[in-house]
Amino acid sequence: MSPCTIYHNPQCSTSRNALALMRERGVEPQIIEYLKTPPDRATLQSLIAASGRPVSDFVRRKEALFDELNLGGKSVTDAERLDALAAHPRLLERPIVVTERGTRLGRPVDAVLDILPPTAA
Repeated sequence: MSPCTIYHNPQCSTSRNALALMRERGVEPQIIEYLKTPPDRATLQSLIAASGRPVSDFVRRKEALFDELNLGGKSVTDAERLDALAAHPRLLERPIVVTERGTRLGRPVDAVLDILPPTAA
């Protein structure tokens, strides 16, 4: 089986559902509870770049801190958003799943299906 990692928040239903989906497909990932073990800025930048999605997709807009830090402003740069994610991991959208086949933000949960190992699908 291919190595797989999920950046996970067990209190998030979407994250729990993604983990359950992976397990249903025969994948037992390495679980990184990013609130306990936050990825550093370089890791965040690498994960986001590998996903092919913009930095703004990885920032939780529902967190009060999002508004407090004005992260939705038009003048906010990707570098500033990355700095905020590194400093405040609760702002990180979740889950993020990494396999040998790619990196996906698991929103919607089914977004991770195309990167699961073929033997697991």
